[in-house]
Amino acid sequence: MVTGNIHSVETCGTVDGPGIRYIVFTQGCMLRCQYCHNADTWSIGTGKNVTVDEILNDLESYRPFFEASGGGITVSGGEPLFQIPFVTELFKACKKKGIHTTIDSSGGCFSERPEFLAQLDELLEYTDLILVDLKHIDREKHKRLTGKYNDHILKFAQYLSDKNIPVWIRHVLVPDVTDFDEDLEKLGEFIGTLKNVQKVEVLPYHKLGVYKWETLGLKYPLENTEPPSDERVENAYKLLTQHLNLSVPAK
Repeated sequence: MVTGNIHSVETCGTVDGPGIRYIVFTQGCMLRCQYCHNADTWSIGTGKNVTVDEILNDLESYRPFFEASGGGITVSGGEPLFQIPFVTELFKACKKKGIHTTIDSSGGCFSERPEFLAQLDELLEYTDLILVDLKHIDREKHKRLTGKYNDHILKFAQYLSDKNIPVWIRHVLVPDVTDFDEDLEKLGEFIGTLKNVQKVEVLPYHKLGVYKWETLGLKYPLENTEPPSDERVENAYKLLTQHLNLSVPAK
């Protein structure tokens, strides 16, 4: 029996995909984003061990809410692709019930190894949408922000484009970190090369996860950073979507 390690569940989420969604937060992530509001999901191999049936049984009572809104299930994290066999079995079961499936991923563990791609391709057969978190286009700035270079993450986005898997691109706008016109223009150029983008979301930086860092005994690196203005959010959306034909406004 395939099981997964999860951190928590949100039963009626409204920001991680279309409609009202049942969100499973998986445990384990290789990135260390300076603004992460789920730092307690970083450690690998911990969390609550669950079966697909346990998730489905809990999900069932919330189906009327998300089905009426055009929602479904989203697997977030942490990094869901750390646990592809579990997510695949979960999505297989969900598709049998006609439930819309979404993954929220940074692509942080994407690999071009044949065995990884084989597992990923199977998962994609049961995935309706992927929320792709593109954190920074500049390689060195990406490493300073997340602890890792972005080469494989950009390859992940391109791979999904080649497979024509629908994606929403997400970008967290952080003053003095990701909010520079030159970087936003370059990221917009990259997004414009992708053939599968349905929506772009600019997520304004916030401090809602600071208390988790403090609880974990970690020093929060952006403690003096304030959220961006509405004007900068609108500017970022324009630059990120300038090579796309989208009708959905920034949020």
